[in-house]
Amino acid sequence: MTRMWQIGTVTDAARARIAVARLAAECGVPTVERARLAAALSGRLRQCLTKGGTWVLTLDTPASPAGEGALHAVLTPSPGAGAADRTPWAVTVPCPEPGRACDGGTVTEDPADLAEALLGADEDTAAVLDKLAEQEELVAFHREELHQTNQGVLALHAELDAAGRAQREAFAAERRARNEAEDARRRLTFLADASPVLNASLNHGEIMRRLPELLVPRYARSVDVWLFDDEDDRHRPVPRPAAAVRAARTGRPQYAADHPGGLPGVDDQPPSALDPHRPLLCIPLLTRRAPLGVLTLSPPGERWDPDDAVMLIELARRAGIAIDNARRFEHNQDIAETLQRALLTDLPDTPGLSLAARYLPATHGLNIGGDWYDAFRQRDGSLITVIGDVTGHGLHAAVMMSQLRTALRAYAVDGGSPGLLLTRLHGFLHHLQPDLYATAVIARFHPDEPTLTWAAAGHPPPVLRLPDGRVRTLDAKPGAMLGIPLKQEIADHTERLTPGSTLALYTDGLVERRDRGIDPGIERLAAALGSFGSAELDADLEGSADRILHPLLSDSERDDDVCLLLCHLHG
Repeated sequence: MTRMWQIGTVTDAARARIAVARLAAECGVPTVERARLAAALSGRLRQCLTKGGTWVLTLDTPASPAGEGALHAVLTPSPGAGAADRTPWAVTVPCPEPGRACDGGTVTEDPADLAEALLGADEDTAAVLDKLAEQEELVAFHREELHQTNQGVLALHAELDAAGRAQREAFAAERRARNEAEDARRRLTFLADASPVLNASLNHGEIMRRLPELLVPRYARSVDVWLFDDEDDRHRPVPRPAAAVRAARTGRPQYAADHPGGLPGVDDQPPSALDPHRPLLCIPLLTRRAPLGVLTLSPPGERWDPDDAVMLIELARRAGIAIDNARRFEHNQDIAETLQRALLTDLPDTPGLSLAARYLPATHGLNIGGDWYDAFRQRDGSLITVIGDVTGHGLHAAVMMSQLRTALRAYAVDGGSPGLLLTRLHGFLHHLQPDLYATAVIARFHPDEPTLTWAAAGHPPPVLRLPDGRVRTLDAKPGAMLGIPLKQEIADHTERLTPGSTLALYTDGLVERRDRGIDPGIERLAAALGSFGSAELDADLEGSADRILHPLLSDSERDDDVCLLLCHLHG
């Protein structure tokens, strides 16, 4: 349905506005939208009245309640008006209840009707104001809620920031702990790897040479090892830093620099006058008794890490023990070798009989053991040759060997056959050292007839080369080892010799190998001895002894002493 109003005066505009408001109310337009429509229309009508002329307000209302409609209001100049800038104005308002409008658009000039219209407008304004108040309260509520939410968000951000800082600090602490653990593992690994290097050699000079190789350049820029005994051997001692001298006197590590070191267990000292611009760490090389020297280091950078300094002090302690052990070993080795040389006497000259002896210590250890050989005359002119082996190695075995050698010579003064001499040695060793054992072979050459008498006690059998090149192993039943808790009488065995014969006495170190046993070694010795001719043995028995040893000992390192005694009857 379409309604039209001619507007030329204020009264016309008021009646049109009232009519539109009533129609909007009858069509179910909400109060707020109705007030917004009336306000917009009033403002537009005021503009039109200001411009002057006649205007036409057209209002289209829905005619049918089928579906949701709308109110369409159009304000246009009346036809034929010639005023400029009279652009039509239009507005559309949703209409929830179309078809209800009937005569709401008729407005009279009755004052009561106008007053009622005015009061209706005030009611709409009041409804809008109430709605506005509700909205303001809602806005205030939401503003407070938003404020509380913001406070909570700020508190949450603060908590998240604190949690982030705590997490970053935890990560940093974890990294520091991991780095410290890695540094500790690196230092322990270095100590674990350095200890075998220091203890691998029993030569103190070699240990002193390896120390700089271990420390430079990772833990030190330069290394100096000062051993007190070596200093005494020099004609012009090398000047030492005052911190090194103080470390030698006090037995405490010293740090000499122009700044405090802050190193645990280390005393701070002024910088060294010998090198004032370089920090020095002087660590005494301690032993079980007293310091034997001082290790002086300069840092690889500006200064040492305290944990690295602790590690260097521990390394110096291990180096001191290793050097002390090496020097003790060298001292004992000198004593042992001197004793060994003193016990291996020169062989006697015997008409018609040549002797050649070889003694080779084991390639490991003190280079001294319990193997020995000897040859001497008895009162009746017989020549006693003996070869033996005391169990064990080192100085103790050499001492026991010397006692057996001396006892044998003492027993042989009164005469006696090889079997009797071994029997007496058995009793002597059993009473002297119940827990020590020995093996031996004694061979006696008679002066007036070419006869060989021999006896063995737990020892490898002698090997006899005949003049025609054949080789026999004298494996007649031997006695048991000397010193075992068993009473025994060792028997003699006699072998007739012909000129050109050669007898080989030896110890098990020559023929025994762990992977093959002893029998193959005896066969190799017999083959080597049989490869010589009688003329060659007559001419050069010493060289023949060397040529016999060479093929037998070239296969491996020796972990046992080797002793060989050749007795050759001239042809």
